[in-house]
Amino acid sequence: MPRYYFHVRKHDILEKDLEGAVFHSINAAHDEALQAAREIIAEKVLADEVIDGNCFEITSEDGEVVRRVPFRSALRLK
Repeated sequence: MPRYYFHVRKHDILEKDLEGAVFHSINAAHDEALQAAREIIAEKVLADEVIDGNCFEITSEDGEVVRRVPFRSALRLK
């Protein structure tokens, strides 16, 4: 199974995930990124911090960005 890395992009800053995690597909990795984004957003809301602009850059083992997941995409707003 492939390993994916969940780097966090905060505007011009990239916080690298050095461990990564193994998933059976990019869709499973995407679902995990959405769940993680929800948890991070919840923490930021409680701390009264700004949320907008952050995203996960999911990369494959060779470093290719295979999907971007903006944190705001984890919110369900009406």
